[in-house]
Amino acid sequence: MIFILSTCSLLTSCFEILEEVDMNPDGSGKMSLTINLSQSKNKVSSIMLLDSINGHKIPKKKDIQKNLEDLSAKLKKIKGISKVTYHTDYTQFIATVSFNFDHVSILNKASKEIFTAYKLKVDEVPAYSYQTSKKIFKYEYNNASAKTAFNKLKKDDKEIFKNATYTSIYRFPYTVQQIKNTKSTLSKSKKSVMQKTSILHLINNTANISNQIQLVP
Repeated sequence: MIFILSTCSLLTSCFEILEEVDMNPDGSGKMSLTINLSQSKNKVSSIMLLDSINGHKIPKKKDIQKNLEDLSAKLKKIKGISKVTYHTDYTQFIATVSFNFDHVSILNKASKEIFTAYKLKVDEVPAYSYQTSKKIFKYEYNNASAKTAFNKLKKDDKEIFKNATYTSIYRFPYTVQQIKNTKSTLSKSKKSVMQKTSILHLINNTANISNQIQLVP
C-alpha cells in the first residue's frame, strides 16, 4: 500500500494489489505484498519518461527504490519481523515486499507503526489473529475513512482505481474445514483460501473481505 501511494500518480487504473500470507502451525509465517501494474506496462513505461502529468510528479526508478528501501528498513526495526526483502521488475512493473513474522498478531503492530511512520490516517488497521489451540484464523478489515478521502480526490485521480483489484491468499499447514466469508474460494488442496475484489468496492465499503477460517482441529 505504501508503494501504491508513491506510484498512483502514474494514473493507470489497471493494477492489482496481492497480499499473501503463509501460516505455520505455531502461528508464525511469511507475508508478501505485491503491486502489479503489468497489465498497463506499456502505458506506465511511457508515463515514466515524463516529469509530471495532471499536476502529479512522476516518480523515477530511484524514487521507487528509495521508497522500498525505507519501508524495508522500518519493517526490520519491528520486533518479531525478520528476513525482510523486496524485489522490483521494471519490465513488467511489479514490486514485492516480503518478510517473516513470529506470530500473525505482529502484523497488527507492524501496520500501526508503518501507518504512523508514513503519517497515514485510518479509522482501523487490518486485524489478524490465530488461535493455535482451536486452529482458527481471523482477518478483520474496516476503514470508513477511505471513502471520505477518496471523495476529496480530483476526477482524474479517482480514475486510477477504476479497474484496480485486491487479492488475498492465505495458505495453511492444515486442511480448511470452514470459511465464514462466502465470497472466498477454497483451493483444490483445501489448504489455501483466496478472495479477489475491486478496490473501489473496498473504498466504498461495499465489499467484505473480513474472514474467519476454521482449520481441521
